[in-house]
Amino acid sequence: MLLELTRWLEQLQSLFGLFGYLTFRGILSALTALALALWWGPAMIRKLAEFKGQPIRQEGPKSHFSKAGTPTMGGALILSTVLASVLLWGDLRNKYVWLVLLVMVAYGAIGWYDDWIKIVKRDPNGLKSRWKYLLQSVLGLAVGLYLYYSADVPAATTFYIPMFKSVALPLVSVSFVFIAYFWIVGFSNAVNLTDGLDGLAIMPTVLVACALGVFAYASGHAQFASYLQIPRIPNAGELVIICAAIAGAGLGFLWFNTYPAMVFMGDIGALALGAVLGTIAVIVRQELVLVIMGGVFVVETLSVMIQVASFKLTGKRVFRMAPIHHHFELKGWPEPRVIVRFWIISVVLVLIGLATLKVR
Repeated sequence: MLLELTRWLEQLQSLFGLFGYLTFRGILSALTALALALWWGPAMIRKLAEFKGQPIRQEGPKSHFSKAGTPTMGGALILSTVLASVLLWGDLRNKYVWLVLLVMVAYGAIGWYDDWIKIVKRDPNGLKSRWKYLLQSVLGLAVGLYLYYSADVPAATTFYIPMFKSVALPLVSVSFVFIAYFWIVGFSNAVNLTDGLDGLAIMPTVLVACALGVFAYASGHAQFASYLQIPRIPNAGELVIICAAIAGAGLGFLWFNTYPAMVFMGDIGALALGAVLGTIAVIVRQELVLVIMGGVFVVETLSVMIQVASFKLTGKRVFRMAPIHHHFELKGWPEPRVIVRFWIISVVLVLIGLATLKVR
């Protein structure tokens, strides 16, 4: 929106040409989302507080019982500020921008309905898992099909392995759609599983979004993509605006979500943000790098899978409670210690992921 205005103003004053640079608009996108989150946050929290708040699972850690009644669905603050910022600073002629925004809104709608059931019907389990998974799956498959059949270059449908510059596997429609579906739906649920402590999920999301922004910028830049030997995906660079907006909105949300939280993210935010990260990774062909950088999300998910499989097969639990952040809580770690240590791990993993840009 504002990009089109500055293009017109550039004809009158060359200073407005600055808005044509992705890096500059990315900074503005992050700052806009951050400012809007801090501005809209208090009013949104007051509105959410009119409901009865987040019901707490009885089988969860006892230390969480005191959180009963804390407003949830705070992810709406993140999604609304990201949407506003991207509409202001993004190139609205770019197909990837609209696709990612559509994914964010669609998965956010699923999460909203899930949270609504928890609040209104006082059912801590929310939307039935089979229906939630079905809706996520339909959307994930649709995105995979669109990306495959709208691909502009062979690189957009090729599977790359980090650190091995000569390994590139062209994908047929079935394999590409399956990978896209698995990453989008998988990370949507992975972020949701991680969102169990105050601020635990949002900071890794911010870090991974920033790193994906670097990959998107390099992938959309012919010279950088050639020099770094990463897939060149035309027009993918505009995803920097979305990644920056997520980072800004996430930090603004963390202002209210940090321990002890004034508001919880809820499924509306977690499902949407995870799906967006998965979608961007698929677009820029960095699926395996996302697994590295989002290692905290992956481990949280694996801990649940291992716990369920172990209990069904042997009747015994591997962890005191899953996801794994609850295991450490029950071992006696204070909640802030679990949160900050997981953040530190995320920083390290994101740096390793970024290092793959050169180690090829």
